[in-house]
Amino acid sequence: MPIPTAPRNDVVQGVAGRAGIACAGVIGSAVFYVALARLQDWVFPHVEFIRGVGWIYLPAGARLLCPLLLGLPGAIGVLVGSWCECFFHLYPDDPVRSLAGGISSALAPYLVYLFALRVLGMQASLANLTSRRLLLLVPLFGVASPLMHHLWFWLHGDPVNLAQGFTVMAVGDMIGALLVLYALKAMLALLPAPPRRR
Repeated sequence: MPIPTAPRNDVVQGVAGRAGIACAGVIGSAVFYVALARLQDWVFPHVEFIRGVGWIYLPAGARLLCPLLLGLPGAIGVLVGSWCECFFHLYPDDPVRSLAGGISSALAPYLVYLFALRVLGMQASLANLTSRRLLLLVPLFGVASPLMHHLWFWLHGDPVNLAQGFTVMAVGDMIGALLVLYALKAMLALLPAPPRRR
């Protein structure tokens, strides 16, 4: 006769399962961010306005999608991926800028995600995420991320042309996010349709 398991074991297993899913979300988001950054360097090598700011920025797609799909684990993954990019690729000689760049890259889209949940009435399950709502989130995100980055530039006294840099980053983030969204949509369209139930 099997020994009944205590309810506590179910709780521990549930917490462990959720922690594993969250860790997978963090790692997957970080890898997705870095992969898009490498793709950016390969496909769009000449669209950079200044280091890390370009007219098209594909990692912006990860900045938007990962928090939107995964919530906090997605934002943490974007933070980790952005830090990898900043510390090892973009600004290896400027740890302060790398630290701030990663935080701005993750915090701004997560705040847009929270805004969408609380103000726009989006459900965490994304059940009510329509194309119209998604297209509304792209410009919100496209302004929030450059705003946070350029606020840091201004506070830090960076000699960046703030208005011009903000405009380029906003346009680049929106175009990059839309390119990633539509590329993923096209890839999903290539998958076979699930069989119909009778």
